[in-house]
Amino acid sequence: MTGRTRPFAAFEWMIAWRYLRARRAEGGVSVMTWISLIGITLAVFALVATFAVRSGFRAEFVGTILGANAHVTVYGPLHPDAAGRPTRAITDYTAMTKRIAAIPGVTTAAPMIKGELMATANGRNAGIQLYGIALSDLKQIPLVADSRQAVGNLDEFNQGIAIGTGVARTLGVTVGDYVRLISPDGVKTPFGTSPRVKAYKVVYIFSAGRWDIDQVRAYMPFAEAQSFFNREGTADEIEVMTKDPDHVDRLTPALLQAAGNEALIWTWKDSAGSFLSALTVEDNVMFVILALIVLIASMNIVSGLIMLVKNKGRDIGILRTMGLSEGSILRVFFICGASVGTVGTIAGVILGCLFAIYIDPIFSFVNYVAGGGVWDPSIRGLYHLPAKLEWFDVVRATLLSLGLSFVVTIFPARRAARMNPVEALRYE
Repeated sequence: MTGRTRPFAAFEWMIAWRYLRARRAEGGVSVMTWISLIGITLAVFALVATFAVRSGFRAEFVGTILGANAHVTVYGPLHPDAAGRPTRAITDYTAMTKRIAAIPGVTTAAPMIKGELMATANGRNAGIQLYGIALSDLKQIPLVADSRQAVGNLDEFNQGIAIGTGVARTLGVTVGDYVRLISPDGVKTPFGTSPRVKAYKVVYIFSAGRWDIDQVRAYMPFAEAQSFFNREGTADEIEVMTKDPDHVDRLTPALLQAAGNEALIWTWKDSAGSFLSALTVEDNVMFVILALIVLIASMNIVSGLIMLVKNKGRDIGILRTMGLSEGSILRVFFICGASVGTVGTIAGVILGCLFAIYIDPIFSFVNYVAGGGVWDPSIRGLYHLPAKLEWFDVVRATLLSLGLSFVVTIFPARRAARMNPVEALRYE
């Protein structure tokens, strides 16, 4: 008659450990154990590393959007201009800016002039997006005013223009050089409108951390931009920064009340929403694919345990005749499989976290071995491969791996527990 024992007693762990480290000559499956362990480790490493890169890419991309662009852009009500053309130019921009800045949750509100034109210097040309803005408002744009790769003095902004590093590189200019700006909407003459051409001194060069921004962005003093684009007395838009960009939609009613019911409100989520939605879909697909990889790696545990049960049939028969219950046999083999899954999961999580922490030197080494050009910022927008560890992602990867490892272990363990001791010892 079998006696009842405490679940996961010390002798069950001892037997499981003995089976795991047994040599093949002793009927063990150490080679399969190592294969299972390495498979789980690599699968979990890939899962954690992918989650980290995905989170880093999203955080970096959203951070550059919020750090170099307005959280909300307010356009005025639609009305005809002097030529009878419909426009949303804001004539009372000073009063409207004050009303918007007084809204709770708004940190800054700045009137702005925007235009696209041609810049030339040293025989080179570049199409740029020119933003007319006051110096005090420009200092409130974090990735421009606090750029880590900034050159020049932003306090001299009223004496010239500020340009992105990509514009400076394309034109071959640095701080102190002059850049000619050419606008097709220039001086009005009896014979029509002639292009406006004017040279400006480069006083500040910045990097916003985004290739597509640095390649085209330039800033000019607000009053000078009004004159350059023939926008005297008006502003094209009012750019608003908020305390909580993630919930910027909550400010829409107050912004409409301050700007007028016919005004147009455009948030950063409206402009980047499709990209973020694409990232979310990609995240879900990648999670499913990597979960399948973890499942395949976990199946190696099943193969190893089935071989172990087959090789240890005689031992199982002896243990059952000595009084071990089916539950004890089940737990012994469950410990064998679960231990492999647990150790592999821990090793994979550690490797994945180390990869995320030291991604810059690792990627530099890969780029060096490949001869450079592995990461093209003109395609991906960012200058480097980002990675950010999120505890939720690490926990999710850990639970997924452990859950699959434990579940697949149950089936061969139940087979061992239900083995008839008489049948197991018949030919011994």
